Amino acid sequence: MASSLLALIDDIASILDDVTLLTKVAAKKTSGVLGDDLALNAQQVTGVKAERELPVVWAVCKGSLRNKLILVPAALAISAYAPWAVTPLLMVGGAFLCFEGFEKLAHKYLHSAQDDAAEHAALVAAVANPAVDLVALEKDKIQGAVRTDFILSAEIIAITLGTVQDSGFSTQLAVLSSIALIMTVGVYGLVAGIVKLDDAGLYLSQQASAFQRSLGRGILVFAPWMMKTLSVVGTAAMFLVGGGILTHGWPALHHLVEALTQQAANIAGIGPLLHALAPLLLDGITGVLAGAAVLAVVSLVKRVLPAKTTA
Repeated sequence: MASSLLALIDDIASILDDVTLLTKVAAKKTSGVLGDDLALNAQQVTGVKAERELPVVWAVCKGSLRNKLILVPAALAISAYAPWAVTPLLMVGGAFLCFEGFEKLAHKYLHSAQDDAAEHAALVAAVANPAVDLVALEKDKIQGAVRTDFILSAEIIAITLGTVQDSGFSTQLAVLSSIALIMTVGVYGLVAGIVKLDDAGLYLSQQASAFQRSLGRGILVFAPWMMKTLSVVGTAAMFLVGGGILTHGWPALHHLVEALTQQAANIAGIGPLLHALAPLLLDGITGVLAGAAVLAVVSLVKRVLPAKTTA
C-alpha cells in the first residue's frame, strides 16, 4: 500500500514537472501574441469615462475567460480525434499573426489620417454627449474587445497545443488550462494598470509634494510612449512568432533556414553572432513576406466579392 502511494505521488510529481516545463515553453512561444494583446485591449477601452474603465476591463476579462472555456475543450478534442489538424491549425494561426502584423504596418497606406482622426473625434464627442446611451456604447466596445480576444486567444491556445500535442491528456489539460488562466489574468491585470496609469499620473501631479508632482508629470509623459512601445514590440513579435511557426511547419522552408544559418555561422569573426541572430532574422523576414501575401489575398477578395454581389 505504501509503495503504491509513493508510486502515485511520484507519478503526480512527474506530471507536475512536465506541466511546469511545458507551461514555461508554451508561455515563451505565446509571448509574441501577448504584447499585441496588451496594446489592442488597452486601446479598446480608449474613450470610456475614467470611472468606467476598470468595469469595462473586467467585463472583457470575463468574456476572455468564456472564450477560453470554449477554446480549451475544442483544442483537447482536436488533439484527441484529429491530431493531424494541429500543424495546419498552427500554420493558419501563424499566417494570421503575420497578416495582423503587416496590416498594422500598412495601416497608414490603407487608411487616411483624416479617417482615423474623424473616428477618434466621433468617439470623444459621443462620450461627452449626455444624450448618447453610454451603456450601449460600452457594450459595443466590450463586444468588440471580446471578439478581438477570441482571435488572439485562439492563437495562444493553438500555439500551446502544438507544444503539448505529444503529451498525455492530463498534461495537455493542465498546460492548456494553466496558459489560458495565466494569460487572461496577466493580460487583463496589465491592461487595467495601463488604462489607469494616466489617472495615477494626474493624481500625483496635483499633490502638494514637489516630488509627487514631478513623478506624476513623468508618468503622464511616459504613458503614451509606453503604449507606442507596446505596439511596436507586439508587431515585431507577431512577425517573429508567426514566421517561426511557418518555418517550422513547412519542412522545405525549415531546411532552408537551417542551411542559411549554418552558412552564416561559417563566416569568420562574426559567425557565432550570426548563427544566433540568423534564425530570428529569417523568421522575421518570413513573417513579413507571409503577412504581405495574406494581406494581398484578403484585399483582392474584398474587391472581388462586392463585384460578384452586385452582378
